[in-house]
Order: sequence, then C-alpha cells, then structure tokens
Amino acid sequence: MIKRWTLMLLAALTLSSGATAATLKIATVTPEGSQWMKDMRASSKEIKERTEGRVDIKYYGGGVMGNDNKVLGRIRIGALQGGAFTPSALSSIYPDLNIYGLPMVFDSEEEAGYVRERLDKTLKAGLEEAGFVNFGFAAGGFAVVLSNTPVRELGDLKGKRVWVPEGDLISYASMEAMSLSPVTLPLTDVLTGLQTGLIDIVAISPIGALVLQWHTKVKYMTELPLVYTLGFMAVQKKAFDKLSEDDQAIVREVMTRTYENFDRVNLVDNRSARDALVNAGIESVEFDQAEVDRIRDVLAVSNRELGEDGQFSIDLYEEMLEHISTYRERADTSTAQATEPVGVEP
Repeated sequence: MIKRWTLMLLAALTLSSGATAATLKIATVTPEGSQWMKDMRASSKEIKERTEGRVDIKYYGGGVMGNDNKVLGRIRIGALQGGAFTPSALSSIYPDLNIYGLPMVFDSEEEAGYVRERLDKTLKAGLEEAGFVNFGFAAGGFAVVLSNTPVRELGDLKGKRVWVPEGDLISYASMEAMSLSPVTLPLTDVLTGLQTGLIDIVAISPIGALVLQWHTKVKYMTELPLVYTLGFMAVQKKAFDKLSEDDQAIVREVMTRTYENFDRVNLVDNRSARDALVNAGIESVEFDQAEVDRIRDVLAVSNRELGEDGQFSIDLYEEMLEHISTYRERADTSTAQATEPVGVEP
C-alpha cells in the first residue's frame, strides 16, 4: 500500500513539474553509416543528455520510411514527427520553398550565399507558419547532370528520359519549357530507375550522387550551374509545441548548430565529391557555353510564369532577383577596380 502511494506521489510530482518525455521520430533518405547520419545521431545524443531524457530524437535512415508522400502521410497520423527533406517535398505545404531551386537563377555558390543571407529567415518563418519547425537550410551545391551518354548541348537531352523529383512542379514545367521528356520519380526510386533504364539522366549535387550511390549507374557528368540544391529538417509544429519552452530552446540551439555546420562543410565536401566522381571513372564533359544564355532566357520566362500562376510568391521572386542584381553589380565593380591600371607618378 505504501509503495503504491509512493509511486502515485512521484507521478504527481512529475506531472506538476511539467517534465514530460517526448520522442521525435524523424525519417531521412540519408544512408546509415554516412557522416551526415553520424552527425545527426550525435546531435540527438546531445539533446537527450541536455534535456535529461525528456526529448529523444530517433532517426530512421536509408529511406526505410518510404518516399516523401509516405513520410508526410505518417507525420499526419502521428507515426512520425518529421523528416529530412528537399524543398520540393514540402512545396505543396509552403510553395515559397521552391524559390532557391528555380533553374539557372544563380551563377555561383557565392551568389546564392549572398541571397540566402537575406532570405533564409523569411523562408524559415514561412515554413513555421505553414506548420513545420525548421532549423536552417544546408546547401548541397549545384546539381550536375549525370548520364550514360555525353550531354554537351540541349539537343543531347532530346528524347532522353530526364528525372524530376516527385512533386517538383517547377522542374517538370522547366523541362517541358525546353521540350524535354521529364519522368517523375520519388528520390527513393531513382537508383532503381537508373538500373532498369526507366530514366536516362538525373541532376543532383556530386555529394548527393555519392551518398545515394547514383554515380555507380552513370558514365558522364556535365557541370553547369543548373539548379542550386538544399536540404533541411522539418518537424511538425504541433508535435514540437508539446515540448516545454526550455526543451524547445535546447532542440533549436543544437539542431541549428548542426545545420549551420552542414551548410558550411557541405560545399567543401561537394567540391571533393566532384573530384571523387572523376576518380571513380566518370568523365566530365563541357556544356556548350553558347547555349547557356539561350537556355537561361527560356527558363527565366518559364520561372516568371510559374510565379504568376501561384507556384511561389512573385514578390519574393522579385526580391530575390534584386539581391542577385545587387550582388552582380558589386562583383562587377570589384572586378573593374582590381583590373584598373595603377597610375605612375611622373
């Protein structure tokens, strides 16, 4: 009898303190054993220790929870609380996530970084308003074109089955604007698609190709600033709000630091991954530079039409273009000043 009352008293004290344990189950396609997964598990361990066991983040890697639609379905019924996504996966929930991934918008990683310094907070806040807590975005660098036949010009893509991520209406429309043949597949099915010949060409960052092992099914790599890629973790706000304010602060601090580190090292790792692809026997081919401007003009029209159709905020798109213009003007000024001949006193 005394033991029963003691247990009841302990339970009452626990409830009155507001210390409730919560498990956040997160799905990701990141393979087990990869450095990304090791870093995420390390952050989970730190969170569990600092919250004294009240918050436990469990990761399900390797795509075992299925494609993005299945993951979102599991989140809706409470079987999962979040996932690691690319922007297109949540674009139906918050369309402005598409803004950085518009094709042929950025010229360089530095240019994209300049814009992100000014717009990341807007996207992060917008995603939270849409029902998902986010801890920052991790750059994946520019996607390269991977294929089994050389792609040196737009004509080399004609008649080929070009992969487009499931739910990525922007990329699908862009492919159609260039009179190409897009094939929609979830990320988890791409390797099989390459193996079976369901798709001929994919675009992904070099590090993504290595981590997901897509490079084992292709022979050529075409490098041009086609699409700027990002990854991020999103946790259902309804589940996150069940944590105490102190525990929320700890999770935000640790996960923000983790994604800031991903953002910093991914670009370095991506450059190393590009070299690793070449060392693995993949031949790098150059795209005809004369066609780049023509393709960019076609895609600029397509991008604007998509914004006007409501695929993303046209105002945010205009703001992004203004930042890009400012960056390029400053870069041109710096280049001109650096090349000006220095006057010599007579």
